[in-house]
Amino acid sequence: MLLQWNGVRMRTAQVAADPDDLALRAVTLPVTWEDEAAAALVQLAPGTGPVRLSTEAGRWLDRLDRLPPLSGETSPIRLGPALAGGLLRQELAPQQGLWQGQIDRRAGFVLNLAAFVDEGAFSGAALVQCMRMACAALRRLHAVDGPMLNGELPLFDTPAASAPEPEAQGGQTPGGQTPGSQTLDGHAPDGQVPGGPAGIVLLTNLDCCLALMGLDYDSEDGRDAACYLSWLVTSLARQGAGPVPLPPVSCPIPGLETTGRQIRDEMEDALPDLPNRALIETGFSRPGPIDALLGVEACGLAPIFSPLRPDGKLRVSALARIARRGLTIEAALAASVLGETPLPQPGPDAHLRMHRALTGFVDRMPARPDPAAPLPLRTRLDRGTRRPLPARHGGFTQRSSIGGHRLYLRTGEYEDGSLGEISLTPGRESAMVRGLLESVGQAVTIGLQYGAPLEAYVAQFAHTRFGPAGTVEGDPVAAYASSLLDYAFRALSDSYLDKRLPDSAPEDPEIVDEDPMLPLDIPGDPPPRQRGKLRLVS
Repeated sequence: MLLQWNGVRMRTAQVAADPDDLALRAVTLPVTWEDEAAAALVQLAPGTGPVRLSTEAGRWLDRLDRLPPLSGETSPIRLGPALAGGLLRQELAPQQGLWQGQIDRRAGFVLNLAAFVDEGAFSGAALVQCMRMACAALRRLHAVDGPMLNGELPLFDTPAASAPEPEAQGGQTPGGQTPGSQTLDGHAPDGQVPGGPAGIVLLTNLDCCLALMGLDYDSEDGRDAACYLSWLVTSLARQGAGPVPLPPVSCPIPGLETTGRQIRDEMEDALPDLPNRALIETGFSRPGPIDALLGVEACGLAPIFSPLRPDGKLRVSALARIARRGLTIEAALAASVLGETPLPQPGPDAHLRMHRALTGFVDRMPARPDPAAPLPLRTRLDRGTRRPLPARHGGFTQRSSIGGHRLYLRTGEYEDGSLGEISLTPGRESAMVRGLLESVGQAVTIGLQYGAPLEAYVAQFAHTRFGPAGTVEGDPVAAYASSLLDYAFRALSDSYLDKRLPDSAPEDPEIVDEDPMLPLDIPGDPPPRQRGKLRLVS
């Protein structure tokens, strides 16, 4: 096996890929890794037996280490030990396709930005070394596996003359390859690589990285730092393979601007475009087992909306922000009990502002967040994690009447104004009706605090038809409601989703429902009852 794991302290955890799965598997991993990383290893290693990080990672590490260096590499890198060290430090890991040995998918790596911060200082040299190592691995792998990618096999019936002339496009494509350079068997000539990008490098855990450096996610300095990090990674990915975007105006990360100038000088002087340097794309990661393997708090460029981990402890980013404000954990807890906010969470538009700032500094941006949606609806909550309301919170109480039946609708809101609690209390109803409505409110509240979308509840309960029903008085959101739940959830839709639903059509008073207990028609009048006869028993 390539990697010698001697000296790395390991532990064995009993985990499952799904919390509902009762079949646990033994996972051996470094002692510094969390149980979430162990669950990710189970997802990456199908089967039922024990899982060892050294065995699973050794497969792709051994394969990458045997790849020959490309012609033109000034100082070939020994990939195996270097990639193994980055994995143990949770700096980078291959995407799922490369991890599982899929040669028909374009390979990629995920970089954990927070892993390059040590005691508040960002290590630009470590990021540069890690990026060059990942780019070298992707280009070497693409030179071997490029012709086998799905959708990129050569068209044998295409005449050779259909390829554009090199002079018409400046001699090279943006990726640094000569057009039409593949042979009929799908392989590239010596010294060249197949066309198309060689792979992709995805960034993740941006919010935690900013928090460790003392920068707020929703701030100008935080966005400037994110832009400079993204530009630096894109510059390294395109070094010698294509045009590089202009750097951001400012860099609030100490020392990183010097690293950026060195990279620009190398690109202008020492590293001209080479024919074997395929383009490598950059972007941001999506939720998946690789992010969990790296111990990521929030995938990609998304902010961290909850300061708590699934086990109830404070996240690393939350501890960093508390320390930056000069508070201890006890002082922050006391301030929270008194109704203060020692850890303000990003606002509803913070994610969108960060997305707009980073556009243009990477090749592939994730889908733009929707600022109109309430914050919890755009957040992928950790499985099994509840987001309780603070002790003092906002909301409203609405008193209405539906067909003469009084109903009190009360709501509770988070700091960002999103819905986190509802209560349905009828005025003068039976104990059974009151208990059922209060139970519905409690069930919906639990779902909302676990991340269930309000739209799903509105779609399920709006326009339901059962008594009592009738004209709505006291709330202009509806003129007629077909049930108490119909009115309540249409009112919630109007207040928290900005969507006013139309009234249901009133029932036809001439239609009389048949008694469900008497499905059969009884012909004529019932026979008269006969008087009972007494019988004397001696």
